Amino acid sequence: MKLKTAAGKLFRYFLQGLIILAPITITIFAVISIFNWIDNILPNFIHSIFPRLALDESGQPRRIPGLGFILVILIALIVGYVSSSFIVSKLVELFDSILEKTPGIKIIYTTIKDFFEAFAGNKRKFDKSVLVSIEAADVWRIGFITHEELNEFGLQDYISVYVPQSYAFAGHLYFVRKDRVRIITDISSTEAMKFAISGGVTQIEE
Repeated sequence: MKLKTAAGKLFRYFLQGLIILAPITITIFAVISIFNWIDNILPNFIHSIFPRLALDESGQPRRIPGLGFILVILIALIVGYVSSSFIVSKLVELFDSILEKTPGIKIIYTTIKDFFEAFAGNKRKFDKSVLVSIEAADVWRIGFITHEELNEFGLQDYISVYVPQSYAFAGHLYFVRKDRVRIITDISSTEAMKFAISGGVTQIEE
């Protein structure tokens, strides 16, 4: 009996340790993987342009840990700062319009651009969190309004709502009547997204 009790305690300790270590380990692994992936861009890029420059003793591109990551961040900061000026912003808009009109490329470019702009920037889409009733009148899901007018689809009293899936970045887009949507006012859109993606287990911050 004592052996069974001790085994039960050890199992609970194991689960408790797993609950603590798993999110920490996965987060560290994800950050390190992204860091290494970005960090490997610089030496390979330099080697592709200057094959004999910055080689180590074995003839491979010399890698300075952290340099590629820092360079990517600096480039993004510089581009963001410079693009705020009037002349550069017009050039960016011109280049943007060219890419959006280029056959083949426009599909990839506009999809990636819209995805990033949906989460950040001046054109954020997921900033209006709502409760939406889809399957039944008394069943609600967390969603985000992406378009408040759908006249081009022939739907006068409808809006488009994106409903994220739990533990995934995927989701579903629904066209629903406006009277089946409730605006969430007590929590931020960020907290609503966290709550939806976590499957409802995350703690909502005040």
